[in-house]
Amino acid sequence: MRMRWRDDFFGVYAVANPYPHGRLGIIVSRKTSPRAVVRNRIKRQIRESFRSCQEKLDGLDIVVMASPKAGRAQAASLRASLQQLWDKVERQCKKS
Repeated sequence: MRMRWRDDFFGVYAVANPYPHGRLGIIVSRKTSPRAVVRNRIKRQIRESFRSCQEKLDGLDIVVMASPKAGRAQAASLRASLQQLWDKVERQCKKS
């Protein structure tokens, strides 16, 4: 069963996988920011946030898409947004 969530900075898509560990896909396009430095900073934020919550997200394939607002956001806002999304993913996927 596929599920998706969205907020101002990210869209998250999740589907169950047959493995005991979670997997992460990241999409940060040039629409998010034309500068590679900014896009790479966002990718690092996503990876680090996923690493900290990885045990809660076992058995899921997750794709995170950054929106153009993420390119202008502060790191603390991105981390808070991702944490809220991981909590939603965990709650919804544990139910089903």
